Amino acid sequence: MPAAGSGLRFGQGLPKQYMPLAGRTVIEWALAPFLEDERCMQIVVALAPGDATFATLPVSREPRLSRVTGGAHRAESVAAALQAVTGAEDDWVLVHDAARPCMTRSELDSLLDSARTGVPGALLAVPVADTLKRGAADHLVVDTPSRDSLWRALTPQMFPRGLLRRALDAAQQAGRLPTDEAQAVEWLGLRPLLVPGNPWNLKITHAGDLQIAAAILGQGESSRSTVP
Repeated sequence: MPAAGSGLRFGQGLPKQYMPLAGRTVIEWALAPFLEDERCMQIVVALAPGDATFATLPVSREPRLSRVTGGAHRAESVAAALQAVTGAEDDWVLVHDAARPCMTRSELDSLLDSARTGVPGALLAVPVADTLKRGAADHLVVDTPSRDSLWRALTPQMFPRGLLRRALDAAQQAGRLPTDEAQAVEWLGLRPLLVPGNPWNLKITHAGDLQIAAAILGQGESSRSTVP
């Protein structure tokens, strides 16, 4: 779990992963599904240098959880966490955003089940429903691209440990910064599987997203598992 970002777009004094949300912090909600699932044998959180907040959370004392120092970019934090993951090169690893507190157990089950299909990796995603506009620097519309075959990438994203390491190393050597793990794997010429997720699996980006997340979490797991 990369959690080394400062959350500049969030606009608050505290990084968004540590904001209070429905009785927990955002990152505690994000970690909960994995801590509750015995199939997740090891959990590594990549923190910013000098982060003193995570150690104050009860979740930091979970025996399966360890911490590493992350980097300036997401890919660097994920690479650092992978170094701390033990096991075989073909073991599956999942990467989940620390700012996604609303993932459901059914989404996690669907993603883990996809590992049996022989694909090089998989990620939760949602088909784009809104009309898309391409804008210029002056915010005037350039055109309306087709939304056919377009998906919004969510997390978790899941890949064999060795493959993901190779993909991130190759991106770094080429001076490229992937925006998610799937893009790094795509740059190797591979095609990860899109696993339909829930649109309520939102990422906290702006302060107002906390209110939306609180409303989603207030519905309970069974309600959230039903796609709206």
